[in-house]
Amino acid sequence: MFGFDTPREDHETIGRWFADWGGCVAAKDFAGARAYFDEAALGFGTWMDMVEGLDRLEAEQWRSIWPNIADFHHDTGTLRSAVSPDRLMATGMLIWTSTGFEENGTPYARPGRTTAILVRDAVDAPWRAIHTHVSLFRGVPQRSYGPL
Repeated sequence: MFGFDTPREDHETIGRWFADWGGCVAAKDFAGARAYFDEAALGFGTWMDMVEGLDRLEAEQWRSIWPNIADFHHDTGTLRSAVSPDRLMATGMLIWTSTGFEENGTPYARPGRTTAILVRDAVDAPWRAIHTHVSLFRGVPQRSYGPL
């Protein structure tokens, strides 16, 4: 679904950005995920109040969570997007799913949401995130211990 008069092609490329980055999350591909972000990216999330810079985002958020979950998937069917008039900045927000694990290894549903602010250097250039906020839905256990 479009929002804020987002051109269809931009909505689709934003959706692809989320799908591709989500594939990196699912594969625990930290190096690959970095390609979707600006070096100066800012982030909020479950395991951090705020970090500045891609190195800290990876170290303090991604590496604290991705190894301990499974089946991560951005549901691009829930994507809402808005694009600036020059089409070089966008906001995307959507729902994701994953599997978390209790301390004894029992799996549980671990859904949440992501908001990203994206920029690009030209309309035909790839998006890169300058900010993400990734958080769990209310009532979902904050910690996943990983599969046994």
